Amino acid sequence: MTKLQQLVFFGLLLMVAALVYLEATRPLPVNWFPSYTQEDKIPLGTYVMHDVLKKRLGEDLVDMRQPPFENLRDTSLSGTYLFVNNNLSFDDAELERMYAWVAKGNTVFAAATFHSTPLLDTLQLETKNAWLPDVFVTEPMLQLVNKYLKEDKPYHVQRDMIMPYFSELDTLSQTVLGVSEPYNDTLQITKPLINFIKAPVGKGTFYLHTQPEVFSNYFLLTEQHIRYTEDMLGYINDGRPVYWDTHYKSGKSINISPLYILLNNKYLKWAYYTVLIGAVLFVLFEGKRKQRSIPIVNPVTNKTFEYTQTISGMYLDQQQTQEIAKKQITLFFEYIRTRLRIPTDTTNNRFFTAVAARSGNSLEDTKNLFTFMEKIQQQEQTSKEELLELNKRITTYKKTLDGKS
Repeated sequence: MTKLQQLVFFGLLLMVAALVYLEATRPLPVNWFPSYTQEDKIPLGTYVMHDVLKKRLGEDLVDMRQPPFENLRDTSLSGTYLFVNNNLSFDDAELERMYAWVAKGNTVFAAATFHSTPLLDTLQLETKNAWLPDVFVTEPMLQLVNKYLKEDKPYHVQRDMIMPYFSELDTLSQTVLGVSEPYNDTLQITKPLINFIKAPVGKGTFYLHTQPEVFSNYFLLTEQHIRYTEDMLGYINDGRPVYWDTHYKSGKSINISPLYILLNNKYLKWAYYTVLIGAVLFVLFEGKRKQRSIPIVNPVTNKTFEYTQTISGMYLDQQQTQEIAKKQITLFFEYIRTRLRIPTDTTNNRFFTAVAARSGNSLEDTKNLFTFMEKIQQQEQTSKEELLELNKRITTYKKTLDGKS
């Protein structure tokens, strides 16, 4: 590598290291995405709300991961269905099933910036957005109307937010529970706009709220705002289960990429990019180097069979049939020890009985075989005919055991 190439290479490395350092140390911007999922700890997540409800209700808080249309097929379901999201888009079929479920004596509590149009039409409601013509931001002020829950001063959310309110409702059957107004330099609601209502249906009730931010981490962890949410949920505290909807969530996680985990974490993301950049640099500067050839090493072959053939041929050439017979008997005794698990120290009636039982041969055949082998061992010379007979008897005896197994 020339001196110029070295300078370019180290210059590129220095630039990459500087970029990685700057990106890793840069403070993360606050994520104001309206997630409303119980896993998110961002300002508009509902981790705190779900955690508080879980601690207070225990097993009476049930996460519902299927759409309400599927969940409400269960006729034994009773209690309060809690929806929190910036947009709740119930369709006609789902709303019809939900409406019938509420009419049986159950409760639906729905907090959303944009409520389902079929729901608003069914309950004869209309919504509009509040804003101030001479102010760039709309900061909500919230207050409950019940004299036992109403605070001296409204709750002020010091952040620009959409402020929907109910412009039309059925005053004969529906009850106003909360009001709001955009902040205009005065911490006092002078022109109340309805943002929280109670709508009875049959034996049950719909509670609708137009500011889902009151359930968010940001709202609950700001000053004493949690009291507003507690007082609001006090309307549904009837001791029955609360079904927390996790289906209608804008921040519902959907993994669409195999690199989702890598690219979703800034440290892993930049580590991944660093590896890619390093690989490109390696190809540019080291791609011309060649690897030495790798020698082929053949595996060691098993020569046992060839060795046995050689030794046996040597014994036959030298007419040492007695030695061959002794080795065959020795191998048969080894076969009994390893295969039949019988010690061969002594050959008595107990030994013959055990060998016969485990090999599947008769006691008479076993004694005849061992008598013949003893005769071979005691004589000084063995003929070829006797050697063949010995081999035949041992082979036949072992076949019975092999067939048995």
